[in-house]
Amino acid sequence: MVSGLWEGLHDSWLSVNVCLVLQYAGLLCAGLLLLKAISLYYRWKKLQSALRDFPGPPSHWLYGHVNQFRRDGKDLDKMIVFAENYPNAFPIWIGKFVSALIITHPEYAKAVFGRSDPKASTGYSFLIPWIGKGLLILSGNTWFQHRRLITPGFHYDVLKPYVKLISESTNVMLDNWDSLCNKNESVELFQYVSLMTLDSIMKCAFSYNSNCQTEKDNSYIGAVYDLARLTQQRIRTFPYYSNLIYHLSPHGFRFRQACRIAHGHTDKVIEQRKKLLEKSEELEKIRQKRHCDFLDILLCSKDENGQSLSDEDLRAEVDTFMFEGHDTTASGISWILYCMAKYPEHQQKCREEIREVLGNRTIMEWEDLSKLPYTTMCIKESLRLYPPVPSVSRELSKHITFFDGRSLPAGSVVSLNIYCIHRNPVVWKNPEVFDPFRFSQENSAKRHSHAFVPFAAGPRNCIGQNFAMNEMKVAVALTLNRFELLPDLSKQPLKLPQLVLRSKNGIHVFLQKAR
Repeated sequence: MVSGLWEGLHDSWLSVNVCLVLQYAGLLCAGLLLLKAISLYYRWKKLQSALRDFPGPPSHWLYGHVNQFRRDGKDLDKMIVFAENYPNAFPIWIGKFVSALIITHPEYAKAVFGRSDPKASTGYSFLIPWIGKGLLILSGNTWFQHRRLITPGFHYDVLKPYVKLISESTNVMLDNWDSLCNKNESVELFQYVSLMTLDSIMKCAFSYNSNCQTEKDNSYIGAVYDLARLTQQRIRTFPYYSNLIYHLSPHGFRFRQACRIAHGHTDKVIEQRKKLLEKSEELEKIRQKRHCDFLDILLCSKDENGQSLSDEDLRAEVDTFMFEGHDTTASGISWILYCMAKYPEHQQKCREEIREVLGNRTIMEWEDLSKLPYTTMCIKESLRLYPPVPSVSRELSKHITFFDGRSLPAGSVVSLNIYCIHRNPVVWKNPEVFDPFRFSQENSAKRHSHAFVPFAAGPRNCIGQNFAMNEMKVAVALTLNRFELLPDLSKQPLKLPQLVLRSKNGIHVFLQKAR
């Protein structure tokens, strides 16, 4: 009986304590939620205060401006309308607690590009699981050290032999197009150009023959496309700013799958080159500069203290350059060829200039690149209208005041909208008109220094811009030498701003043998 009474008291005591524990746990959760709510409120107030001088388009009380961008091919045009209504700069909100000042005026851009502010942690940090902490992500002394180590990889002596390799890769693509010309169905350019630029970057920067243009399924290309799409989706989805929520989501699972494919590809490239450099004759070629590519420089370079890049840093720089060196250039070339199809009179002038330089040759040489002034103007005008990277972001490390007297405090995020800057009517007369003569020497000299920034500007400009321009010239010249491009009016491209500028429905042209 006593035993039963004791058990009853014990059970009652346990029940009471369980209730107390649950109550305390509930109070703790409520307290944490209250603290989080207070933190978010003060964050919102701080952002509102920072952006008080910058009126912008009306936003939803919960979604901010996210629900106004429908990824229907008209999002960039909507930004142009915002830029007209709110000149120079305006805020865009993702939900209530994330915002960025969108810059659309070249003088504003000059003020930001002239500094060494780091890339904005929001957005760029989402790339780290994919490309690591390479040149695109780094800031401060580490960025400066990496930039100094990598810069020799883009000296013109290194770039010079790449012209032949790019020509060979381009000709493989054009050979594949031979069977597609003179047909009633248009060709989607980006899928072919992306394989070609990957083939080129593998040969030029990594001395690696991938055969990606002749093999049917390329998992790396698909992985890069998925990673770019998933990263852009995460930027637009406020709950995914939580690493835990994103990790548990199906999109986070697909992102990790694509990362494994991309990293496996990178590791294979690095390992093959390391094995080759174990041979003394290969090292001797590098010492005597008979052969030296981007990866060789990464593997062999040391700073003033004799320190070389760690394995982690090495893979980050290779992943960064592999993405930036093929995907951004693929975007640029695809949109340039689209412009050539859309404006046949300019296409024909380019073809005449190209044939005068090439004659009967199908391989371009280094000296040819400087002999194509009209083609170069058309390339630049295409990059103005369709910049491969439509925007870049910075997080201000210190206070900034712009030319019109408005200012932002340290910690603010600014997004330099290159697409809008390139179409700003204050700088560009009739900005929607395709006019290559905007880039004549005379007109270029009169223009604002930061009105045309397809490769960004300032100390953090694109380190590979000369490589990219050379590849664009080679690809465009050899393509127009062999084919005439005609637009597919039934499949107008729908501009899709991701990490690079794509088209939601592809970029389609008809191909004919050039006469």
